[in-house]
Amino acid sequence: MDLATGAMGSLLPKLAELLKEEYMLQTSIKKKVDSLEKEMKSMQAALCKVRDVPRDQLDIQVKLWAGEVRELSFDMEDVVDKFLVRVHDGSELAANSNKLARLIKNMVRLFTKGKARREIATAIKNINKQVQEVANRRGRNAVDNIVCGPTTVTPVDPRLRVLYTEVTELVGIVGKRDQELMKLLSEGDILSKEKLKIVSVVGFGGLGKTTLVKTVYDNIKEDFDCRAFVPVGRNADGKKVLMDILVDLGMCGSNLTLWNERQLINKLRESLQNKRYLIVIDDIWDEKLWATINLAFSKSNTFGSRLITTTRIVSVSKLCCSSSTDSVYQMEPLSDDDSKRLFYKRIFSGESGCPPEFDEVSTNILKKCGGVPLAIITIASLLASDQCIKPEDEWHVLLKSIGHGLTENPSVEEMMRIISFSYYDLPSHLKTCLLYLSMFPEDQEIKKDGLIWMWIAESFVESGNGRISLFEIGETYFNELVNKSMIQPVYDKESVIGTICACRVHDMVLDLICLLSREENFVTIVNGVGAMSSQSNVHRLSLQNVSKEEHEATPLESGRILQVRSIATFEPAIRVMPSFSSFDVLRVLDMTKCHLGPSCHLNLRELGSLFHLRYLGLASTGISKLPEEVGKLQFLQVLDLSNNYDIQELPSTISKLGRLMCLLISHYCKRFPDGLGNMSSMEVLRDINGDTLSIVKELGKMKRLRKLAIRFGNLSLELEEAFVKSLGEMANIQSVSIGCDFKFVDILGEHWVPPRSLREFTTFRDVKFSILPAWIRNNPLHLPQLSNLSIFVEEVQQADLRSLGKLPALCNLALWSLRRSKLLVIGADEFHCLTSFTSFSGSPGQVVFQPGALLKIEVIVIDIGLRVTREEVVGSVGYCFDLSMGNLPSLRDVTVRFDRSGVTVGEAKQAEVALGNTLRTHPNRPTFEISIRPSIPEDAPDGDVHIEEE
Repeated sequence: MDLATGAMGSLLPKLAELLKEEYMLQTSIKKKVDSLEKEMKSMQAALCKVRDVPRDQLDIQVKLWAGEVRELSFDMEDVVDKFLVRVHDGSELAANSNKLARLIKNMVRLFTKGKARREIATAIKNINKQVQEVANRRGRNAVDNIVCGPTTVTPVDPRLRVLYTEVTELVGIVGKRDQELMKLLSEGDILSKEKLKIVSVVGFGGLGKTTLVKTVYDNIKEDFDCRAFVPVGRNADGKKVLMDILVDLGMCGSNLTLWNERQLINKLRESLQNKRYLIVIDDIWDEKLWATINLAFSKSNTFGSRLITTTRIVSVSKLCCSSSTDSVYQMEPLSDDDSKRLFYKRIFSGESGCPPEFDEVSTNILKKCGGVPLAIITIASLLASDQCIKPEDEWHVLLKSIGHGLTENPSVEEMMRIISFSYYDLPSHLKTCLLYLSMFPEDQEIKKDGLIWMWIAESFVESGNGRISLFEIGETYFNELVNKSMIQPVYDKESVIGTICACRVHDMVLDLICLLSREENFVTIVNGVGAMSSQSNVHRLSLQNVSKEEHEATPLESGRILQVRSIATFEPAIRVMPSFSSFDVLRVLDMTKCHLGPSCHLNLRELGSLFHLRYLGLASTGISKLPEEVGKLQFLQVLDLSNNYDIQELPSTISKLGRLMCLLISHYCKRFPDGLGNMSSMEVLRDINGDTLSIVKELGKMKRLRKLAIRFGNLSLELEEAFVKSLGEMANIQSVSIGCDFKFVDILGEHWVPPRSLREFTTFRDVKFSILPAWIRNNPLHLPQLSNLSIFVEEVQQADLRSLGKLPALCNLALWSLRRSKLLVIGADEFHCLTSFTSFSGSPGQVVFQPGALLKIEVIVIDIGLRVTREEVVGSVGYCFDLSMGNLPSLRDVTVRFDRSGVTVGEAKQAEVALGNTLRTHPNRPTFEISIRPSIPEDAPDGDVHIEEE
């Protein structure tokens, strides 16, 4: 679904569906449907033209017409959906139904379908009339006259100001940031004749990338023979960028404009030959553009030249730094101290700091700014104008407005324009997905998987070629929004494997998407700040921090919410949630973490009336029973019951949900109805209890299952054999998570042959293998997509490490063991993709990283046996400790736990100091934490005091 075209994308295929013979529409109605389809296609084409014109440049009449067409598309889709739902309503008769009951049910079904046909005939006639009225108002959809509004002066590039900002005005730039960037640039002896080094600075819009790079550029430019600083921006032309570089280098011939890209590239290479140059290419948005620009720079004999790029897009920064000598600098928000300094300097004169009365409110404002310098400067400017500080009450008003309409203040126009650059660079489907995030309150942690399923339920995710699932396509949408810095990823802290589990939206981005959602009538937010301003029908409803009293003052009008397609409710607003019967075409209902216990006014049995529902989120709601009526939701795709530990069984009707793709429950639910295997559309099943043999056998019937998380309380041999057999029938399985209490699962390790599609394998709760599973040990290349592995092996040998190192796509490895070899060596030809390595053992030894090993490793969490390390050191003078972590070029974060059993206190301290020195002098300056267990008594003397083994 495209924001600009309303429901057109999903409506047109449904109109085509109606024309099929199986629906037996009258000939006259078919003609009207056919005419509607053609008319709506024409309108869709017109809306696509409107979409390509900036909203602030559109003629007001065109805006009104586009809004009418979008509303009309929603009306039409509702009519068609109601008909299709009624025609397809009802499940297959049970096998034991008697003839009389079957006859009665068939007669009722035929009558219902006939009635549905008569109703849609009337509805189609009414819709046709509305379409003609809308079309006539716009001259039969002619959009040739769609023009921009009044001509305005081209705005000044907002990046120009930061290029000429005095260094003395910068806070948080001069110091830690520029030193870090200078260090990256100087690695490898900047004075020597070496290959070209590229450093790419990447981060969210407004973080100060241009300012930082300009500061460093000014500091070091005199050390180079020639230099250039070229801004790029969105929709840049490669030819113009190349010309700008040449002009900055002093090549100002007028004939440059007559040259093509090839000639410009050749001229630039010629100009830079035998010279040491410094070039900054600021604000690159396009990978293809970089591929063109990059051709102009030789990679050898460059005399220590430096090329700096800045971008908001992670993939662009990685493409810029394709060589092992290049570096990506991830721009981080300002620290709390630097944020305060910048904020206070803009508001209060001198160095007096913040007066006490403004301390608390300023802290809360800065929290919302999130360390983004552009936001801090803009907000500070609002609070201090004409050398006058605004009173405290206005500070509180501003605080409330951030995230709730700050965009309406003309003083923040420049900031919003910079942030909006990223939004308008998105393709239309990603704009729609991003705007959907306005459904969630500020500072909300939005679960990744749930969000993607909501997009699917709303038809935002476009189906591919059938080889990958809708969810996987939606996952690429999510990753693109992260990649383009529009959302901030949240990593799973509870999992050993560092995967993205959720996201947050920066308050400034939230302001922007809330404004756009309001203008387009995309999402209606009820949060107690004010009454709903629009009088149009509500399509998506977000009930946030609103009390019952506030709701009674401005109630939701029943007529306006009939067309609601999505509802997200947050405490305490669940108290004002209308009854479920108030919604005719609801597709998404999310009440996660809302209390739905006995005191709640909502009747869960009414859920059965939501025939269009695709997504039902009831996680952490405190319910103890799921009503039988849920079985009526024939179109339900996602049912989230996770973290409801009082649910002991599922209703028998749940097996009727043939379209259900995702079922999330708690392993405390131990009773399931027969026929679970009939849910043939199931793709994700978590966290099912596997203690019943019949359930484990039913799993094998779920041929489309991609993700399975199962928990066993008592895994018998019979259960394990049945589980291995069912797993073997899951040809599409990608993720397997198994939990059990103190159980070796060697049958799983020896008899299961995972499909090549396996991407993640995780064992929890003391599920162990005696030896590394045969499906890794014997043929690791058979698992080309396995990227996440968390496994418990009784004893880890060097051969096991070599087998694991051959897994071609392994990115995250968590290796647990009771024992491991005294010395494990990770060589240069192993673990080519590994970014995260965790290893703990009941009997730890030494781990050594050879030169060239783990070139992509960023996170290491390991334990080391100091006694074994001392015994393994050969040819050293005294006691030498070295893990060779200096050989790991991408290292970012290190956690080491020393087992100091059998060594002296002095040796333990010496090892701690040695490792700390290695990490402090590491080129990346990784964060690290070193602990010694058991702890060394404070009064223990240094020297030959041995600590007994435990």
